[in-house]
Amino acid sequence: MLDMNWIREHREEVQRAADGKGIRLSVGELLAADERRRRLLKEVEQLRHARNELSREAGIAMRAGDDERAEEAKRRARGINERLAALEAQEAEAKRQVHELMLLVPNIVSPDTPDGASDADNVEIRRVGEPPVFDYKPLDHVELGVLHDMIDMPRGVKMAGTRSYVLKGAAAWLHRAVQQLALDHLAAKGFTLLEVPVAVRGEAFEAAGFFPLGKDQVYGIAGENLWLAGTAEVPLVSLYSGETIDLAEPMRLAAASACFRSEVGSAGRDVHGLYRVHQFAKVEQVVLCRADPELAEKLLQDITANAEEILQMLELPYRVVAVCIGDMAQKTYKQFDIETWMPSRGAYGETHSSSCLLDFQARRANIRYRDADGIARFAYTLNNTAVATPRILIPLLENHQQPDGSIRIPKALRPYMQGRERLEPPGGGTV
Repeated sequence: MLDMNWIREHREEVQRAADGKGIRLSVGELLAADERRRRLLKEVEQLRHARNELSREAGIAMRAGDDERAEEAKRRARGINERLAALEAQEAEAKRQVHELMLLVPNIVSPDTPDGASDADNVEIRRVGEPPVFDYKPLDHVELGVLHDMIDMPRGVKMAGTRSYVLKGAAAWLHRAVQQLALDHLAAKGFTLLEVPVAVRGEAFEAAGFFPLGKDQVYGIAGENLWLAGTAEVPLVSLYSGETIDLAEPMRLAAASACFRSEVGSAGRDVHGLYRVHQFAKVEQVVLCRADPELAEKLLQDITANAEEILQMLELPYRVVAVCIGDMAQKTYKQFDIETWMPSRGAYGETHSSSCLLDFQARRANIRYRDADGIARFAYTLNNTAVATPRILIPLLENHQQPDGSIRIPKALRPYMQGRERLEPPGGGTV
């Protein structure tokens, strides 16, 4: 959410952001609605003042024994109350309309954000590692999962419908192992680990910038104002909503959580196997800091580097891209995506995302800190996916497969896999 006065002074920039992000919003309509709200509020306040004056006049008249004057003042006050009730209803409706439009206002984007309409227009910044070259026909992660008896898609679908799965044995261990590796890495970086609710109120989604846009991606709990979060970013941002916090140093938070997304509208190869599923797990980084653009940029680079270091420990080739405006969410000011090489796709697939939001979320969540002069200011927020699984299992299994069907476990993961160096197919099965 942006400041209304700022929107008024930068209406063209805000409209460009809305258009670029594909948000149906007329900034002119918003400003007109706010002007009407302010006019009605002024009229309401004037009538309240007039009513209070008449009440004071009636009281003076009654104390003076002037019943006729007191009754006249009361009569005029009743007339004002009738007009006031109608105006208050109009002002409340105008306020509601402005609030609804404000919830559609996007964050502006950084000057170095690329133009573009979709992920095809994202700009590659760097590549790390080389995709493997196989001298045999490699298996995809689902085929490897069947060979090793560790991924069962049919039984997952039987229980829960499309885009569901069962991880068993080594895959379940890997699913846990990459999360713990990420948590240990973030702990060493000074992050505070939290266990947070994943069923949270709609207000938390609104505060984090996921509602009303994106509501179709979220599962609701029938009969409750509770929704299943698709990322721990939602509860982590809402953790300090309505509070004034100490940000002498950036606040670094991390959580591992189950996540749920309906994935409305996705199709094609993204629905194959474990790439785009309804239930998954993520280790999320959320950072709150002072309203300092240079500090925020440094922290954005830091949290992106944290995710890259995890991929390097997993010995996976990847690339970092600057996300264009058309591929950005409403709330995002600047974003990097990390895409990991997936042999079965013959391409890099998104596995991580890093975002800087400036004070967009903090305004919605009302998270403040006091600056050096003691003035309350809205904080800046940033977030990053340290690891998301089972999607990360796709490149992990596919890149490390061996000609005999075995799968090499990267050194960094072995302590979390009972020291195992390789996964062998049951019964010595081969490709």
